[in-house]
Amino acid sequence: MILILGGTTEGRMAVKVADASGRQFWYSTRGDLQKVESHNGVHVTGAMDTDAMTAFCREHEIKLIVDAAHPFASRLHITVSEVSQTLSIPVVRYERTYPEHTDDIIWCKDYADAIKRLEQAGAESLLALTGVQTIPALKDYWLKHKCIFRVLDREGSVELARNAGFNPDNLVFYGNGSDLELMREIKPQAVITKESGLSGGFTEKAAAACELGIPLYAVCRPQLPDGFINVTGEHGLRKEIERLVPGFYELRTGFTTGACATAAAKAALTALLSGEEQTRIRFSIPNGETFTLPVQDCQISKDWAQASVVKDAGDDPDVTNGCTVCVKVALSHEPGVHFLQGEGVGRITLPGIGLEVGEPAVNPVPRRMIVQELTALYEGGLDVTVSVPGGEELAKKTFNPKLGIVDGISIIGTLGVVRPFSDEAFVEAIRREIEVAKAIGTTRLVINSGARSERFVKALYPDLPAQAFVHYGNYIGDTIKIAGELGFSEVTMGLMIGKAVKLAAGMLDTHSREGVMDKKFIRKMAREAGCPWRTRRAIGHITLARELWTLIPEKYLLSFCSTVIRYCHTHCDALLTSGFLTILLISEEGKIY
Repeated sequence: MILILGGTTEGRMAVKVADASGRQFWYSTRGDLQKVESHNGVHVTGAMDTDAMTAFCREHEIKLIVDAAHPFASRLHITVSEVSQTLSIPVVRYERTYPEHTDDIIWCKDYADAIKRLEQAGAESLLALTGVQTIPALKDYWLKHKCIFRVLDREGSVELARNAGFNPDNLVFYGNGSDLELMREIKPQAVITKESGLSGGFTEKAAAACELGIPLYAVCRPQLPDGFINVTGEHGLRKEIERLVPGFYELRTGFTTGACATAAAKAALTALLSGEEQTRIRFSIPNGETFTLPVQDCQISKDWAQASVVKDAGDDPDVTNGCTVCVKVALSHEPGVHFLQGEGVGRITLPGIGLEVGEPAVNPVPRRMIVQELTALYEGGLDVTVSVPGGEELAKKTFNPKLGIVDGISIIGTLGVVRPFSDEAFVEAIRREIEVAKAIGTTRLVINSGARSERFVKALYPDLPAQAFVHYGNYIGDTIKIAGELGFSEVTMGLMIGKAVKLAAGMLDTHSREGVMDKKFIRKMAREAGCPWRTRRAIGHITLARELWTLIPEKYLLSFCSTVIRYCHTHCDALLTSGFLTILLISEEGKIY
């Protein structure tokens, strides 16, 4: 059993991650106002001291504590640490992402230090964005100077201010304008906030103060107790739950070849620059989360180094699971990072893949990941050679030959992590997520194939909760059926062109094993959209559906997209018997049709 602590943004995400398992867990918040709707979570409220939390963990056989509480909840962090040591329960800390400390912000170790610095600077008026609980902590300042606190619009906030002796007339409430508008209206001589991280709006507060030239004082977050296992996102949290509570999820997640190549490349350059062989390396995936992977082998020469990482795809039956990804990094006189083809990595021979013909098949996202890690370590020119021993044989089991990629596999992966593939398990996971969305009362469900299309569609529905957005992967038909069974009245589906043309042809499961795009049918849709004969003929030679965005003449593009969407509706509308389906076709640049 798992216990999650915290009604924060991170707490809500932790609940979502645990909920996807379909297994019961506990989550605790200070009060009902922080309650997170969940399908499988059991909610408890009220602060627990060490004895109470110890008794709770014993009674419910807690095997893992996830601390997702506010970074300034020091007493709770200490309590968790004491319980962890007493019962030998591991603690995963769902930590926020924090911007780097910069010199344009005045960093204070605590509130006493902040008051001292404000006094020394002669600041006679202060806007406090530190929350109602910090009114007592800043009392030595506001007893002598003008101070405005921004707080949540609750009766309890006003009561706490009164109890501390603070004048409620000097309270302003959230929802009455942006940080910038508030600072312009109040015109304080200084602003104080907490180091609350990106999810706490720290960057926005800092930007507003900087624009107006107002000194910003930031109280540094307290240091966490030793022994906590830090993660910074949902993928890292799931990985730790899989490791520490085996069986909580039916299937384990893994890493993409792109993530493995990134780790190997960073390990190689780190070894080259330090002269020391690397055994483990920490790297980032596209969403900013960091992971550590073991380095199987490391070789160092005068002006090059090579490192290898073995791919663990989790429980996904990927043909590359267990393969070794080797990356050689060599110093170059040419500026920039240059990718070279190594053994077992494919070479591009046809346009439309998103890479130049002749380039090694290291896809754009893994390239960006590798470049980001390497340029952070070294500013000079580098040659990067990615190899996968045995990759040429593995490629025969993939669609690379049909895509014009020869001599090996592709280094791929847009997320960095691999969600385990199993028809039954994947569809069941989708059902659980949709059940959660239903449980929290959202009337509109927004389904997308993955994170990329979701990012574009989310902008259309900024007020929907995170649980309203669900990934269908390839299981479009099953997802819409589940939404219909659960009684959703409105469903929005985001589609990229590759899945859209398959769905238009009647493929409700768009996985490549179920078939490839039907060029004959695409030509039929192009004819109905009024596209000229030359365009329809050219469609027969495309390798990837995304080529259609440049192949279809601009004057016919809207008509073609409308035709594709119309055919998609013919196959999907009947699956949502009691609701209305909106289908959005999304271009590579994020334009929505």
